[in-house]
Amino acid sequence: MKSKRPGTVPHWRPRLDGVLRLLGVVGISALAQQPSSAPASPQGKPPIGCASEPSPQAPGEKAWGILRDGLKNESADKRAKAARALGLLPGNAEAEKAAREALQDEKPNVRLAAAVALGSMLAQRSTLELEKALEDSEPTVVLAAANSLLLLHDDKGYDVYYEVLTGERRARKGLIKEQLGTLKDKKKMAQLGFEEGIGFIPFAGIGYEIIKTVAKNDSSSIRAAAAKRLAQDPDPGSSEALVAATKDKNWSVRASALEAIAQRADRSLVPKIAAALDDEKDAVRFTAAACIAHLSELPAKKEKNSSAKP
Repeated sequence: MKSKRPGTVPHWRPRLDGVLRLLGVVGISALAQQPSSAPASPQGKPPIGCASEPSPQAPGEKAWGILRDGLKNESADKRAKAARALGLLPGNAEAEKAAREALQDEKPNVRLAAAVALGSMLAQRSTLELEKALEDSEPTVVLAAANSLLLLHDDKGYDVYYEVLTGERRARKGLIKEQLGTLKDKKKMAQLGFEEGIGFIPFAGIGYEIIKTVAKNDSSSIRAAAAKRLAQDPDPGSSEALVAATKDKNWSVRASALEAIAQRADRSLVPKIAAALDDEKDAVRFTAAACIAHLSELPAKKEKNSSAKP
């Protein structure tokens, strides 16, 4: 048998080396493709399969969650506050629906807030609900509904203000007997104005400073505000009611009635209010002067039955 010479490489060795290199490459590639049992979490995120913290709630979703919870709260005060806040969402279908539902709440302060909100959001599709609220047993709800109806250009709201000013109902449907009785009770009306005037203003022109000065048995601020609201009432009966109010015992009612008459722009009323130019109160006398000066400059209205010349 021949012996191998020192340094001689067997002829099969290069083939074995090639096979080993090939196997090494394949093994590394397979290892690289094999998923790790605990991969590193990129950017601090937990590995797949581990519990993760809930994603933060969007501000809009959180806001609606607060409102919905408030509207369903056991506290009537919180429900009322949530309902009143809905008025900041004009054109929102969910807010309008929620306010209509709150208008059926068992607590009057919630119904009151809902009636105000529907007017604030100009909920034109809710006029029927507000008209129904004019029959509410709570006067504050009626006043709020009337104010909101006027904001929605529904003239039925004027009926309430007419009754507040005159204490009488119009021929068409108005307040129920119990409600009208409350409006005729000066002490109750004054209490209504004081309690509701700060947190809820059903009439234009009633503010905190005025409400603070109202006597406990005086409803003048409520009637004065009602007079102002009748300025744009198309019913001719309101003109007569305002003329009568210019002779009211309270000077603020007289002045408010004159302001409303000036806005009605009816020159024919000048002779009926001329006596106010001699009123003992400066505020009334000056208001009357400005009112009459304004109306006197307006053209006389043409009679509808005047015959045309041939």
